Amino acid sequence: MSCAKSGGKVQGCHFFLELILCVWPSYVDGVVYAWGHNGYSQLGNGTTNQGIAPIQVCTNLLIKQVVEVACGSHHSMALAADGEVFAWGYNNCGQVGSGSTANQPTPRKVTHCLHIKRVVGIACGQTSSMAVLDTGEVYGWGYNGNGQLGLGNNVNQLTPLRVAALHSVCVNQIVCGYAHTLALTDEGLLYAWGANTVVEIAACHSAHTSAAKTQGGHVYMWGQCRGQSVVLPHLTHLSCTDDVFACFATPAVSWRLLSVEHEDFLTVAESLKKEFDSPETADLKFRIDGKYIHVHKAVLKIRCEHFRSMFQSYWNEDMKEVIEIDQFSYPVYRAFLQFLYTDTVDLPPEDAIGLLDLATSYCENRLKKLCQHIIKQGITVENAFSLFSAAVRYDAEVM
Repeated sequence: MSCAKSGGKVQGCHFFLELILCVWPSYVDGVVYAWGHNGYSQLGNGTTNQGIAPIQVCTNLLIKQVVEVACGSHHSMALAADGEVFAWGYNNCGQVGSGSTANQPTPRKVTHCLHIKRVVGIACGQTSSMAVLDTGEVYGWGYNGNGQLGLGNNVNQLTPLRVAALHSVCVNQIVCGYAHTLALTDEGLLYAWGANTVVEIAACHSAHTSAAKTQGGHVYMWGQCRGQSVVLPHLTHLSCTDDVFACFATPAVSWRLLSVEHEDFLTVAESLKKEFDSPETADLKFRIDGKYIHVHKAVLKIRCEHFRSMFQSYWNEDMKEVIEIDQFSYPVYRAFLQFLYTDTVDLPPEDAIGLLDLATSYCENRLKKLCQHIIKQGITVENAFSLFSAAVRYDAEVM
């Protein structure tokens, strides 16, 4: 849950799971008080003792008039009236902006690119930090595994770096979610980036219908859909925004120009990816948790030694059209089969543990390394113990 008040009073009070942290500036003189969880010195008092009552944050802020504060999961920031930014707390990804990953027990001025600049707005993600200048420029630093810093890569940033993609606009306000960021310009334009943000929007002059597609591939629609008013974005089962207008607009239309040229060439990799879980061409189905996954025996035999051994003429599985799987969950087994078709894995760290178990059982060493990488990149304070236990269990030295 987050809370915010206008007028530069309170920004970004963030309650993160069992961590309770709120930094509150005085409305009179800009004095900062903090209390709550303090395991990483996010209260800025130089200790890691829990704060059961508000206590003034003094170091480097004693003579400053603070006009805005922001909180991440375990780090905090304060913006002074003179445009200087101070940060403290957990710094495993560089979210404090000090140029290192050492934790910061007390407020420290964020310098580097911000040294002679005037900041007018700040925001914190889970382990990332953002700042807006009086010129409308945007800077980001900290964790960037989901691209939430907007720098065009997924590399963590230990010091503030300008978001070059926004160089042609003037940003007035910026806010952060867990792993995504939103920026509002002086012309009322909204920019979004990071985890599962909107990557495409669609509308057509002949229909009262709107659609949007997220980075995760989810398609939403709202407006007049088949004569019904959908007042809030509704998640569909469609794969592209074009289908929204073809299926639900009245009359059925296309919202953009479509090429009538037939492009029939696909690479081998593209063809395999396209045919994964295709009932039309598959000759085998796996049933997990009551759901089916359609595959091709030949592909599985080519890509995996486990299936090459399984589909022998004297094995029962070779004669079956449906194979039941009960030792792994549906998301895990589907991710495994999809990996055989695409060479990629897209799972959260918690599910990647199950996939790591499968990869170990099936002796898929490359898949095992991919799972280790996913888990390693997704480690947080909350899941560290369970992920460490998995690393020990599966002998994952990289983790």
